[in-house]
Amino acid sequence: MDLHALGKTLVASLAFSLLGILLFGFVFVVIQKVTPFSIRKELETDHNVAMAIVLAAVILGVAIIVAAAVHGS
Repeated sequence: MDLHALGKTLVASLAFSLLGILLFGFVFVVIQKVTPFSIRKELETDHNVAMAIVLAAVILGVAIIVAAAVHGS
């Protein structure tokens, strides 16, 4: 087994994981700033399923973008 290639792959995986987490955090902050209401209140107090579905779609969209970036490298 080539340890150099394994190390390179591990570093790339960690870098893309960090990028994905940072990108998700950024997108979540942008969504909170854009919406005129509290997302937390909508999910926890009002049990707004539509809001949960929209947030899930955003999470999946960011995950697909990061996965495409990882696969393309």
